[in-house]
Amino acid sequence: MFSLFRRRPQSVIFTTASKPNTSMNWRVFIKPTIVLLCALFLYGVYSQWANILSKLDSRPIRAYALTHKTRFTHQEDIRAILVKEPVLQGYFSQDVDEIKGKFLELPWIKEVIVRKIYPDKLNLTLIEHRPMARWNNSKYVSDQGVVFELPEGRLDNVDLPILYGPDSEGKTVLNAWTKIKQDLQARHLGLYSVAMDIRGSWSIRLDNGVELRLGRGDWLPKIDRFVAIFPEIDVPKGKRLAYVDLRYEHGASVGFRNQ
Repeated sequence: MFSLFRRRPQSVIFTTASKPNTSMNWRVFIKPTIVLLCALFLYGVYSQWANILSKLDSRPIRAYALTHKTRFTHQEDIRAILVKEPVLQGYFSQDVDEIKGKFLELPWIKEVIVRKIYPDKLNLTLIEHRPMARWNNSKYVSDQGVVFELPEGRLDNVDLPILYGPDSEGKTVLNAWTKIKQDLQARHLGLYSVAMDIRGSWSIRLDNGVELRLGRGDWLPKIDRFVAIFPEIDVPKGKRLAYVDLRYEHGASVGFRNQ
């Protein structure tokens, strides 16, 4: 028999089992690994940097050039400095501050500029002190008041002022020279030397050889006092006026020497 009712076909649903996202898991793993490997590589390069540079420095620095002509520094001085220990290294390994320190050991050098030129050359700028006066018969004082030495015969100092004093007072004595000279010129007197002792007491020598002992404090009224009494000083026969001591509040004492 046939039934009047048809059976409703049954629908069948197929499902597939979900698979893990392996590509995403792989990326999560590989990124930190790459970062770690890069960090290890950079650390290795950093730790071996000195060795790498030393291999690149196949030859040490062996030449130099001066940027301008020096007044007191000779070529022999420069070569002697550059061969001093520690020896010069290659372009990458050489420390320019080390070279600067060597040149600053020369007492007349004020400043040094060093540039390296690849592969094996130095560019040197040597700035020297400018001597303005003779200092304590054996040294010099610069325009900035710095006391320094020069090798014998490097400077003709015939026309330089003569100054004396503690090395720490170079600027003070140099300034005093300028002021005292102006004061003396206004009184038609010439200045030969200026001296200051460790207590700050001043004395000057005129170009006629007379020493004026001024002591501490303002020297101008003492110079005026000397100008006033000088014509009245009675110099004994066969003698010359050696000094006038003006450290007294009023008046002065004098000393003589043989002709």
